[in-house]
Parts: sequence; structure tokens; C-alpha cells
Amino acid sequence: MAIAKHPSVVIDCPDASALAAFYAELLGWEVTREDEDWADIRPADGSNCISFQQVEVYQPPVWPGQTIPQQMHFDVIVEDLDKAEEAVLAIGASKHDHQPGETFRVFLDPAGHPFCLCVS
Repeated sequence: MAIAKHPSVVIDCPDASALAAFYAELLGWEVTREDEDWADIRPADGSNCISFQQVEVYQPPVWPGQTIPQQMHFDVIVEDLDKAEEAVLAIGASKHDHQPGETFRVFLDPAGHPFCLCVS
């Protein structure tokens, strides 16, 4: 028997509302809670939650270096890397210069966290 259920991920960032809006658009989820320094997003079925916590002295990670470790990253599956790249750039992501693979591409969200679009 599980001790707990329905884990969520909480991501530190400089602007909780802005980063929640970015990931809601990326994943097709909805912003379900927005406070001054906190925001949640969930899929329509409410099965998962990603939360964003605004921190005063936020420093974005430096990737692939480890001067400031990446802290976390998402890998999300897409059907077409080129189309997905165009879409994430349009909502505020930036493509990282370092691209170490062929079946995925590395981007930075608006707060500087790396995330990958993957086809497998």
C-alpha cells in the first residue's frame, strides 16, 4: 500500500504566473490556481499537477555546465521535432546552442530551465 499518492512537482522561478502559462500552453493543460507567488497547472482530468513557486533571488541554471546546476528538467514526447520546435519558440522558449542528440532537442523555458522535446 502506498504511503502517499498524486505527487506534484514544484519549480522555483522568478515569475510563477508567467512560467505556469508557458507550461500550460506547452502541455495543453490549464492554470488552475494563481496567487501572488504561486501557480498550479493541471490536465483536464486533474490527474497531475505542476506547481510554480516564485522566489525572490532566482538564478537560472547554466547548462550543460554545472556552475549553477540545472535543478530539474522535463522531457516531453512530440510527434514532429520541427513542428514542436516552431511551437515552443512561439510561446517563449529559446533553443539551446548545445544539442547533444538526434532524437531530442534541448530548449530553455522563459526562466532558463532546460527541457527537451523528444521523439522517443
